[in-house]
Amino acid sequence: MASRTVPPSERLLPGDTGVRHEWKEIRGARLHIAEYGTGTPLLMLHGFPQHWYAWHRAAQLVAGEYRLVCPDLRGFGWSEGTARGYDMDALADDALALLDALGLERVGLVGHDWGGHLGFRLCLRAPERFTGYLALNMSHPWPRHRVVLPNLWRMWYTAFVEYPVLGRAVLRHWPAFTRFLLRHQVADPAVWEEAELAEYAAATRESAAAGQAMFWQYVLRDIPALLRGTHRRQRLTVPTLLLGGERDNVIAPALLAGGEAYADDLTVRVVPGAGHFLPQERPGEVADALRELFGSPGSRPIGSA
Repeated sequence: MASRTVPPSERLLPGDTGVRHEWKEIRGARLHIAEYGTGTPLLMLHGFPQHWYAWHRAAQLVAGEYRLVCPDLRGFGWSEGTARGYDMDALADDALALLDALGLERVGLVGHDWGGHLGFRLCLRAPERFTGYLALNMSHPWPRHRVVLPNLWRMWYTAFVEYPVLGRAVLRHWPAFTRFLLRHQVADPAVWEEAELAEYAAATRESAAAGQAMFWQYVLRDIPALLRGTHRRQRLTVPTLLLGGERDNVIAPALLAGGEAYADDLTVRVVPGAGHFLPQERPGEVADALRELFGSPGSRPIGSA
């Protein structure tokens, strides 16, 4: 189950400048890493249905200040797929092994959507590896059940993805479904360029097995853990800034509250008028959040003039 390993020179994407590509053997899979800029290293974890290119708009704003390390998760983008390894603990093992392979002892962490879920898992497992965490469009590990239940309808689309046969068929043979999700989950569909939609639709077709497996492992492992309150025995010690979109129709703003009691330093903010893809819709706000959390010459708080 291999994903694309097409040489970057043969796949030029709009706005994709100043990026460096490499591959590393990590825990039995050949993982692709895209890097932008130099400076303080930040590990950038993409969500679904995207890959490393999800960060290109924010990268153009901060590449002079940070070294953005943007891997494709196992089986996604240009990374190799395997038969197993798509649960959050296995993906966390991949991320930590990648840091070791790159010689990075401690980094800033950024995650969007599924990458945001993975980021929380990493912070709870290995807090000593991360100076701070910027989570985008993802709820924390301590959601309040009375808030989750009225918002479960927002996850309707997962029924088309998570089941082993149906999910792979939908993702592999119905690219219009991927395009619909991308357009439906932003506040203004015009934010997408046609080339971006085409790229993510094509990539999702080729990573169908990985996409379905990741959703299915969430059903098998993460949902029972949430119901048991497993993470209530854990504490978030990494300084964390959680940003959501006011018009996010996947992770509603109400789902972002309530984690402060389980964290040493957790700040939650909602970006007015934004949807579920903050790196695409509001790269300026993402860049400001990076500067605020990780420090940079000329940094300023989010929302300041």
